[in-house]
Amino acid sequence: MTDFVSADLYAQVQQFYARQMGLLDDGRPDEWAATFTEDAVFQEASRLNEPLRGRQTIRDSSRARKQRLADEKLDFRHWLGMLSVVPQEDGSLQTRAYALAMRVPRGGALDIFASVVMHDRLVRVDGTWQVRHRDLTHDGSGRDEQG
Repeated sequence: MTDFVSADLYAQVQQFYARQMGLLDDGRPDEWAATFTEDAVFQEASRLNEPLRGRQTIRDSSRARKQRLADEKLDFRHWLGMLSVVPQEDGSLQTRAYALAMRVPRGGALDIFASVVMHDRLVRVDGTWQVRHRDLTHDGSGRDEQG
């Protein structure tokens, strides 16, 4: 199997992430959570190794985050770059990207809140890509990539 995907598939994955991060940044937690499979796992080093399991749990966490940001009067943005997309034997895609999470207090200065490496397993569900597994490794966390 090749390590590369077609330019068309690569563009589809970029568009998927642009839409997904836009939903999150625009405060649309239900639509954002719908980009994950029903049985998705969301692993993040800052969660003390307790992953979020299942779309509903991911949705609940995102709704709570939206409320916290509103209470703190913060705008939040994500930027992804250095995306690699590797096809898997089962038809899924393994992706890796750098991500910056930025927050801006209303009327304040930009703060880069986190720099992470994001590893995803994407699967096709009803003709669209969804995240089955996401693993975020925060720079400076001392946690090895993907584990």
